[in-house]
Amino acid sequence: MVKGIILLIGFIFIAMIVGKLVAKAKMPAILGWLLTGMIIGPYALGWLSNSMMHSTWFHIISSICEVTVGLFIGTELIWKDLKKSGKQIITICFTEAFGTFLIVTIAFGCIFAFMDIPIYLAFIFGAIALATAPAPSLSIINEYKAKGPVTRTLMPLAILDDVIALIVFFLVVGIVSNVLAGGGMPLYYAPLMIVLSIVVGIVTGFLASIVLKKEVGSKSTIILVLACLVMVTGIGMYINEYLLPEPMMNLMLVGVTFSTVFANLIPKERLEQIMKDVNIVVMLAMVILIINLGAPLDFHLITGAGIFTAVYIVARAIGKLGGAYIGAVISKAPVTVKKYLGLTLLPHSGVSLIFTGIAVSTLMQPAPEYAKIIQGTIAAAAVINEVIAVILAKQGFRLAGELDGDKMEQKHIDEMKVIVD
Repeated sequence: MVKGIILLIGFIFIAMIVGKLVAKAKMPAILGWLLTGMIIGPYALGWLSNSMMHSTWFHIISSICEVTVGLFIGTELIWKDLKKSGKQIITICFTEAFGTFLIVTIAFGCIFAFMDIPIYLAFIFGAIALATAPAPSLSIINEYKAKGPVTRTLMPLAILDDVIALIVFFLVVGIVSNVLAGGGMPLYYAPLMIVLSIVVGIVTGFLASIVLKKEVGSKSTIILVLACLVMVTGIGMYINEYLLPEPMMNLMLVGVTFSTVFANLIPKERLEQIMKDVNIVVMLAMVILIINLGAPLDFHLITGAGIFTAVYIVARAIGKLGGAYIGAVISKAPVTVKKYLGLTLLPHSGVSLIFTGIAVSTLMQPAPEYAKIIQGTIAAAAVINEVIAVILAKQGFRLAGELDGDKMEQKHIDEMKVIVD
């Protein structure tokens, strides 16, 4: 364990150096973190091995990081601000989520109809495509201090998107497993996980507000927040391991709910101090999560990617971009949200790989040939999509004019124009 932790610290150091190098090329640092994970992972150098990733201590650290990233989202969800844009966010979330589900399902349904492949496989692809990986876009927001309509819309949307994805995916897999095997995962499982996540977050968030509202120094604040994060993670992991038939309670949702509750119960000035003090903790959590996201991606799959992978990536992109645009038009969102929000929703891997594992295990016994289709398609798509999506996500924020660096650069250009004139 000690050796493993030392290695992890080394991996973080390497990722941050690679991130700095990538940033010099005007690319988001997260792309460097992702590539670091792929290079040190089991399919390349093997420094971050499968045994290490599956170890208990690494699982605990990864879970704490998930809750910590949830902290970054939840502290932005202030109730009085959400009341102004809540309907807009919900509208966009439903149109982009179900738009993606429909487009991917229809695309694969048409292909499978000609190939004599069961139509239920198309629904599974659609359900997997629904999920968005919030960490990449959130890392870009944190790195560039992004602010504006697109950023404000994305923050709550990222977690709501995965809530819908959880419900739809488990409903689809539950129905398919019942049809194929005459039984399987109960249909109430997905709503139960969502409710449990929210209840745990509310209770722990209320307790945390009592502890965190008192003004203390930076070091004490960091210690108190870390203690709260460990407590929340411990409760979530216990429920996952011992109270659920499958350990699939969304710890990031727990973290979001937990931090949303205490953020709305403590003074605004104290909340700002807390987030300033723990910024380095949030950044380290994001680096670890992105390394963990990149490590399982087998870059060799790029050469073996076929028509299914291409269809999946393109159909999903159309669903996210088109669905976000339609929702923004319906809800009368700002022009930048209509045009560029969809680009920030393209990152995908984290939750999709978990969904893929569950779908494969569900189909392996009754239909192993179809399980392999899902496994190969999503694995290859994860590698290709994630690298492209990170670049496009940053481009979305840049085109929306919400990156601090771009604002400063534009300000400098404007100042130079004034001098010249």
